[in-house]
Amino acid sequence: MTSSPHLLIVEARFYEDIADELVRGAIARIEAVGGTYERVEVPGAFEVPAAIDLAIRGAGIGGRKPFDGYVALGCVIRGETTHYDYVCGESARGLQDLILRYGAAIGYGILTVENRDQAWARASVDDGNKGGVVTTAALRMIELKSHFGLS
Repeated sequence: MTSSPHLLIVEARFYEDIADELVRGAIARIEAVGGTYERVEVPGAFEVPAAIDLAIRGAGIGGRKPFDGYVALGCVIRGETTHYDYVCGESARGLQDLILRYGAAIGYGILTVENRDQAWARASVDDGNKGGVVTTAALRMIELKSHFGLS
């Protein structure tokens, strides 16, 4: 792995309390491996792929240090309309497109749940700790890129 991986945490703030808990797990994991991070906020899950795309395309401009990986965090709770399906599907597709187009190391932490109880069960650092879990996935993909000489 990069001796000190540098990650971008992109946090969808629509459900702020859940986002805060996801971020808490992500930061703990990054700090546990001696990594560094920056955080950016976006309104919701739909905007997460665009923020990562901007970060990838902006790497190196103005002396900006490129990121080794990305942590995509947010929550979408099903409502009464089909909006849920579009937001979930398009945010996942957008992130997968970035992974395949750029070889980006992305941890996918956008919760797609039926209700707040399910969200909390997954987000809580004392329970599911998805923020930490998906950060571990991003770190592993950074290692894999390095293994193949792509870092």
